[in-house]
Amino acid sequence: MMKNNHMATQRIYNQQIYNPQFSAPEDVVKHMVAMQAQDYAGAKWAIALRTHNVSEDAIEQAITNGKILRTHLLRPTWHFISPQDIRWILALTAPRINAINAAMNKKFELTDHVFAKSNAVLVKALAGNKQLTRLELVNVFEQAGIASDELRFTLLLMKAELDQVICSGGRVGKQFTYALLDDRAPITPVLTQEEALAKLALGYFNSRGPATLHDFANWSGLTVTDAGIGLEQVKSQLISHVIEGRTYWMPNSMADTLSQKTKAYLLPAFDEFAIAYKDRDALINPQYLKQARHVIFDPAIVVDNQVVGTWKRTIKTKSVDVHLNLFGPLNKTQEKAVEAAVSQYRKFLFLK
Repeated sequence: MMKNNHMATQRIYNQQIYNPQFSAPEDVVKHMVAMQAQDYAGAKWAIALRTHNVSEDAIEQAITNGKILRTHLLRPTWHFISPQDIRWILALTAPRINAINAAMNKKFELTDHVFAKSNAVLVKALAGNKQLTRLELVNVFEQAGIASDELRFTLLLMKAELDQVICSGGRVGKQFTYALLDDRAPITPVLTQEEALAKLALGYFNSRGPATLHDFANWSGLTVTDAGIGLEQVKSQLISHVIEGRTYWMPNSMADTLSQKTKAYLLPAFDEFAIAYKDRDALINPQYLKQARHVIFDPAIVVDNQVVGTWKRTIKTKSVDVHLNLFGPLNKTQEKAVEAAVSQYRKFLFLK
């Protein structure tokens, strides 16, 4: 029977955190299908953890060049996504997100007519490969007579994302921009709903298995019924194990976990290692379940594939301080692994 630690080890491997196989940041995002990214700095580090020797500047450049896009995609929240995958996933998930947003849209009197007008205004303002900041788009809306207080403005932009009108552009300094999706992503074949469900399910279980159907539904924001339709179509390409009455699905090639040496990782908040599962107990050293109850929201220290503490950073002019909050003692080998993880993070930032 697969124990919790073994399950976490398989997840670390399939998520490309242990022994990353990719050199290009965009290949990591493609493998992961979608990566939660509302904490922008942390999400870039999440990509780096899964990439062989890549800098923050290289990831930023991939985003600027449109090799990685950022948009509201699942549940809904910000995600990094491949330009090749953004359209079919939006086509699958947008109807459910629109339903979730319906009450808020009604509260702010955002009707289909208003959204049609705002989308048309965005198309005109961003035409010709333009990329505009949020402040610039507020001015665009105001000039068009569209009220855009902060929350209303956010809803207008999210609807345009879900309607495949806009997505992220490159940053201007520290300011985020928006661009037309047609300028940043290729036109891709339209999938039927069943095809899209199957493709999303296979991508999820290959990159995050072992996981359950409910894990997949929770991560994707799909109903359990729709998630089950997707899983049913790809079961033949996966393997499964029943643990304590729950069926876990995973890639059909299992990782050789016996050869893994003690390693440590500094995971950002909202990392897919935590966020991708409804039940997260397998990720946490059993003696620290109480301390790690906020494992999704806190940057986590992982040793031997289990969460054993939290960490935070303080950026200085030419350096970064990393503050560790360990839940309990480590042995010398584990301490050295944590030191290596801190060094890896400093290297990523090009700071000593």
